[in-house]
Order: sequence, then structure tokens, then C-alpha cells
Amino acid sequence: MDEQTAKQLVDTYGDMLYRICAVILRCHADAEDAVQETLLRLLTKAPAFADEEHRKAWLITVAVNQSRSLLRRRKRLIPTDPALLHPPDADAEDRRILEALMQVPDSFRIPLLLHYGEGYKVREIAGMIGKSSSAVKMRLSKGRRLLEEIYRKDYLEGSS
Repeated sequence: MDEQTAKQLVDTYGDMLYRICAVILRCHADAEDAVQETLLRLLTKAPAFADEEHRKAWLITVAVNQSRSLLRRRKRLIPTDPALLHPPDADAEDRRILEALMQVPDSFRIPLLLHYGEGYKVREIAGMIGKSSSAVKMRLSKGRRLLEEIYRKDYLEGSS
């Protein structure tokens, strides 16, 4: 793979992969490491893809697996600043939603991010995280309820 293609991959997928890894790892440096490892794996293995969606799904799957691997090695969570996950122009409401999302357990946070943040369908998420479609639907449903409870408690009730 030439340098131009590698740069294009980073430009196309880098931010998305970083957000996914940062949400899982809750650590800026670890998220960067996971993204680098994911892109390095793509460059060294150079698998054949049917189309761009297949490539994107492969990258997300590898990024999730890299992040989980880092979590297992680390054996502890390091809190991160949710502002690191936002572009500088994100509004206050987006920041509050992300801060609430960061409090949701990983098993619900990852499907929520993939579905609502990246636009993946339940069946696609199931394949990426190795769960059944019904398990993903349950996690999305419970995750939405948890997110709403946290958001209401921390921001709506707290601001009255």
C-alpha cells in the first residue's frame, strides 16, 4: 500500500476509529495506540474487501478487539476527559450527552455508539461485537434507558 493510500485511510477512518477506541478505553493515549495498531494491521495484512462498507466494518471490528485487548492488559480503567472525544466546535449539549454516555457500562456504550454514532444496523453490530441480534437490541434498549437516567440526573435535574 502506498503512502497516499495510507494517508487517505487515516483521513477517512481515523476520527471514527479514535472515537470508538476512546469510548471503550476512556484514555486518550490508549485510544491513539489502538487506532495505530488497527491501521497497522490493515496495512500489514492488506485483506481483500468486497467494498468500502466491508473495509469499514473490518476496521471497526479490529479497533474494538484492539481496545478490549488493551483493557485486559491494563486491568484498570483510567478516566478520560470527554472533551477529547469531541471536535472543538461541539456544542455544550453534545458534550453533556457524551459525558453521560461515558458513564454507561461498556456493554451498552459500544452498541449505542455504533448504532447512533456510526449508523450501523443491529445485525452489523452483532457481527462486530460477537453477540446475537437480540442481545444487541436488548443492549440498545437498556443502554438508552441508562443514558436517559444519567442524563436526567446529571443535567436536567442538576440545572433546576
